[in-house]
Amino acid sequence: MSLNAKFEVLSFDEAEAALGAPEEAGRPRTLVVFAGTDVAFGDRAKAALKDAKAQIERAASAVKFKGKSGSSLEILAPLGVPASRLLVVGVGAGAADDGDKPARFEDYLALGGQVAAKLGAGASAVVLFDLPEAPAEPATAAAQFALGGWLRAYRFDQYKSKKKEEDKDGPVEVQLGVADAESAKAQAAEAAHTAEAVILARTLVNEPANVLSPTEFARRASELMKLGVEVEILDEKAMAELGMRALLGVGQGSENESRLVVLRWNGGAANAAPVAFVGKGVVFDTGGISIKPAAGMEDMKGDMGGAAAVTGALYAIAARKAKANVVGVLGIVENMPDGKAQRPGDIVKSMSGQTIEVINTDAEGRLVLADALTYVIEKHKPAAIVDLATLTGAILVALGQEYAGLFSNNDELADRLAKAGTATGEKLWRFPMGPVYDKLIDSKFADMKNTGGRHAGSITAAQFLQRFVGKTPWAHLDIAGTGMGSPASDINQSWGSGFGVRLLDRLVKDYYEG
Repeated sequence: MSLNAKFEVLSFDEAEAALGAPEEAGRPRTLVVFAGTDVAFGDRAKAALKDAKAQIERAASAVKFKGKSGSSLEILAPLGVPASRLLVVGVGAGAADDGDKPARFEDYLALGGQVAAKLGAGASAVVLFDLPEAPAEPATAAAQFALGGWLRAYRFDQYKSKKKEEDKDGPVEVQLGVADAESAKAQAAEAAHTAEAVILARTLVNEPANVLSPTEFARRASELMKLGVEVEILDEKAMAELGMRALLGVGQGSENESRLVVLRWNGGAANAAPVAFVGKGVVFDTGGISIKPAAGMEDMKGDMGGAAAVTGALYAIAARKAKANVVGVLGIVENMPDGKAQRPGDIVKSMSGQTIEVINTDAEGRLVLADALTYVIEKHKPAAIVDLATLTGAILVALGQEYAGLFSNNDELADRLAKAGTATGEKLWRFPMGPVYDKLIDSKFADMKNTGGRHAGSITAAQFLQRFVGKTPWAHLDIAGTGMGSPASDINQSWGSGFGVRLLDRLVKDYYEG
């Protein structure tokens, strides 16, 4: 995947030397420095700005810039500074902040996004990553800063025949001066792979369904073979032989055949059980015979956000050569209302042998996941499973778009996921489960029905999935509010967010690598 920003990590001395070099014709240079509360600078920034001190003080006084986090001060033709533009970015405490420095690495991520946005496309910049209060881990913070810049620079505009002038200027190019250049370079290289992985997932979510059919999705996922990922693609015949009637029932009304894609990264010990990630991949969801309202149905091209996140996570894991065994399973279908389509009231037999009464054909994602979960347990015997799905509208009612819902049969796995979510900023909120909720999906005619009614919709969907995992440690992430159409942020201006890629990669890094 290509990135719309370039970050070159340098030592402070190298960055200052680059600052002193002649500007490229037609590309004025910007110097970026960071100011804390009351416009306090770090030592390297002070030295670089000594001749412009009075000019900065006058400009800051004129616009009441005090170094508050999220604010900035722009000075053109700064005195004594070998740059056409000076950008002072605030990192100090605001009214709701605690202290003068960002407390978490997600704050450095946001800072990188803010700077990329202020620089704009095609800019050339030297950034002195010299904060007035030094981060506890400067190299990691600098890598997160670069990651934020890469993620903010992403655009999905390949279908626009006429582009805005600013979009024709090429990528922003940043020379990033840091205290520990050697360590920061290594971590920034890994961050670049993470950015590529998130962008892969975003692009998959953003693609229209007339382009991203199940077979095209499978083809794109198979490109991970270039990174050493083993890829197996099951067609409808192969799935039918395995008894995957729940998954196949969802796609039987579409002209586009369903696919099951298995991605395997073997980076751990040969005898170590893998961790498994399972993604819902409904490339378009009309609701089937239980058809959705027309308004907003175009958003249902993103109903494969879980499968996109799993694909991106496997990319990130393989690109950094993780010392872990990881399996990704993508259940990819299209839910259409055709004469062959599944009907409300139909009963299907899943791969597990359990039967399902289809009450609502728009509760289709759990049918796809049921067979995918059974497959990964029977074929790969994982140590733990995490599934991701844009599964229920009820999760948006409960959590909005700030958190994804977390459901689990295992407290240790749930705790690990929550910690990974806090570390990456891809936040999770755990919901209750139990026998009282499970009774709501009992059926008069089959082993279960695919919806428990209006109340506790996200929980009953999770209870349905739990019936297919047995005693395997398992967690379900409902990302309907975070995987697509989430609010714009410092690191994402795209409709598809790529939510879950960094979360899953962090989970593997912290808990499953040897």
